[in-house]
Amino acid sequence: MTASRAHETVLSFAYPSERRARLVAGALAPEVGEIDDARSAATVSRDGDAVRVRVAADDLVALRAGINSWSRLVEVAERVGSERVGSERVSSERVGSERVGSERVGSERDRE
Repeated sequence: MTASRAHETVLSFAYPSERRARLVAGALAPEVGEIDDARSAATVSRDGDAVRVRVAADDLVALRAGINSWSRLVEVAERVGSERVGSERVSSERVGSERVGSERVGSERDRE
């Protein structure tokens, strides 16, 4: 991912088990690089029972589009994964500069 992007956010999703996080991260992995474009890019990482999606973009419109796309991809991965895992309940928590609802989406420039 290009480090010179003007805006970025990290979406973090916590799961009840490392196995569940591994399933979600594995489902997301093929999408990394495939949906990037000239204005935005993303990476996916896993640390124990948490999956993190870092979206970086040249402008706020592209950042919002990236956040929406990756949020939907995570939702689909969770849904498909829940069919595999069975009754294991998913608990997703979003942290970082991305907020749910009417709060703002942060950027590196906003923090300066």
